[in-house]
Amino acid sequence: MSDASQGGLPALPVTFRPRSTRVVLLVAAAALFAVITLVALLLPQLGAGERISFVFTAALLAGVLCLLARPKVVADETGVTVVNITNRRRLEWPEILQVNLRSGDPWVFLDLSDGTSLPALGIQPGMARQRAIADARALRALVEARSTAGPEPTRD
Repeated sequence: MSDASQGGLPALPVTFRPRSTRVVLLVAAAALFAVITLVALLLPQLGAGERISFVFTAALLAGVLCLLARPKVVADETGVTVVNITNRRRLEWPEILQVNLRSGDPWVFLDLSDGTSLPALGIQPGMARQRAIADARALRALVEARSTAGPEPTRD
């Protein structure tokens, strides 16, 4: 987020998501569904049941790709909602102690006040490393500004 990189906090609500990965997955899902359905309709030797199974399989595969495109992190005035592939978790600002994106991490991890760590797949450096770093810094700045617990000291 450009606001955070210039020293200010991003305006709330703000949504962090891997845009290029999402676009690739959604385009692939649509193309896969279209191609398999077209094949099912064009093959003359297939019966009605086989055509339906082709389309059902295409829908299932496209659905999996859509699930993979789902992750996001939404920060608003009251807290953060982390949406991963199959689950959603709402966190209040004081519950988040630290935002981590270390070199080699596949996505951001949130250290929580209950002693656990929550992966936040909505910020991942896969296809857009610099954007993920900027998003992680913006979320870290928001956590530090809004958490009543304050930031945890970094442990090496």
